[in-house]
Amino acid sequence: MGYIAAIDQGTTSTRCIIYDQEGKQLALGQYEHQQIMPHQGWVEHDPIEIWDNVRRAVGTALADSDIPRDQIHALGLTNQRETTVVWDRSTGKPVYNAIVWQDTRTNEICRELAGEEGPDRWREKTGLRINSYPSGPKLKWILDNVAGVREKAERGEVLFGTIDTWLLWNLTGGAAGDQHQEAVHATDPTNASRTLLMDLHTLKWDEELCEAMGIPMAMLPEIRPSLGKFGTVRQRGSLAGVPITAILGDQQSAMFGQCCFKEGEAKNTYGTGLFMLLNTGTTPKWSEHGLITTVCYQIEGEEPVYALEGSVSMGGALVQWLRDNLGLIPDAPSIEEIAADNNGGVYIVPAFSGLFAPRWQPDARGVIVGLTRFADKTHICRAALEATALQTREVVEAMAKDAGRVITELRVDGGMTNNNTLMQIQADVLGTEVVRPKNIETTASGAAYAAGLASGLWDSMAELRRHTDIDQRWSPQMDNSEVTRLWQEWNKAVERTL
Repeated sequence: MGYIAAIDQGTTSTRCIIYDQEGKQLALGQYEHQQIMPHQGWVEHDPIEIWDNVRRAVGTALADSDIPRDQIHALGLTNQRETTVVWDRSTGKPVYNAIVWQDTRTNEICRELAGEEGPDRWREKTGLRINSYPSGPKLKWILDNVAGVREKAERGEVLFGTIDTWLLWNLTGGAAGDQHQEAVHATDPTNASRTLLMDLHTLKWDEELCEAMGIPMAMLPEIRPSLGKFGTVRQRGSLAGVPITAILGDQQSAMFGQCCFKEGEAKNTYGTGLFMLLNTGTTPKWSEHGLITTVCYQIEGEEPVYALEGSVSMGGALVQWLRDNLGLIPDAPSIEEIAADNNGGVYIVPAFSGLFAPRWQPDARGVIVGLTRFADKTHICRAALEATALQTREVVEAMAKDAGRVITELRVDGGMTNNNTLMQIQADVLGTEVVRPKNIETTASGAAYAAGLASGLWDSMAELRRHTDIDQRWSPQMDNSEVTRLWQEWNKAVERTL
């Protein structure tokens, strides 16, 4: 019996999960990290805190599973994407906090980069719009605003990476190195495709894009296939000597965990944000309806697989806001019990970081509309759940137009899918079946599947499919006229955010 470890570094917490050869979860270590918000629209994380939490989570998971390190076949890594770290090559210390994917401080930089050609200037090369979401503008901000960093970058003294690269570098030795290897400075195409610096066709860093943003290419990590060789864990620590055989951005990892390996298969993840991906095969497909073109995964020695993606910044984060900022609920799960069976005329549009897909309005701001003396917290909680489902409908409709096909079944995963009320609302507003697997933590299991497949623990994708079981299905129940009314009122509310 072999075992796989997966590190899932997310927006709000870090987890390590141990899986057995049947794909079953054996143990979990999980630790939250601080959300740092120094100014309106700014969101940061402490990279050192994240690295410390990785080590704690690994130690906890191994201790709870009681599995010796030498029985861990391989390690897979998945991460929050676009979040940007720059650190000193010789000391390993970050030059600034990690700038999180939700951060909007780069809006002005993005307007300057877009110029007269507009946000789609580099879309055919990168698959992305020029906005605050990708890593490249965040990296440019650090180079332009943190004293001395640009000069160090030009001398090759600092390194850039998304969170996967930061963790890989530390796992394989960090600044101190390792007696068997130097620290590995690398990433994979799923993360590199979110930087606005990689050519989506060649899977290489693009000199023109780097020059336009003033980014020295020497600070960029090597791009390697998602499933392949990334080195071994340093010889100190809980996973010493374990090979690292897979890296995937979190949403691509969830696709792998849902076994969406065929063209046309799609999933939606309900995490901090909402992220829907559609497998489009080995040829990138360009969206005409506000979606992103991205790399889904690449297996070493094979052509990359691409996806269309609809990204929404506020999903579970809206529930956290109700809990932490407004104090309306004691904890996230309680929203299901507190929410009324109707919204009382209240609608929430959580454009806290602007509107992402498919509208892409960076200067939009969140609104709560329809408040009367009748409205109370139960209606606001219901409106929050409906906002999640209605934002997803916007993405599903855009994806159906781009793909030229109706999506008849939506696979779902992520922590919010434990909310059965939300899942029923989702089926109602989409008018289609919603399917939840028994394992909703598909981001972590995707990293494990990828690492196990790449290391030979599992033989094929067909074998991985046998490890996925359906937990529950929801079919539409709401009257069509009520769905139409909800949709029309929601769109009126969205107009108020602009």
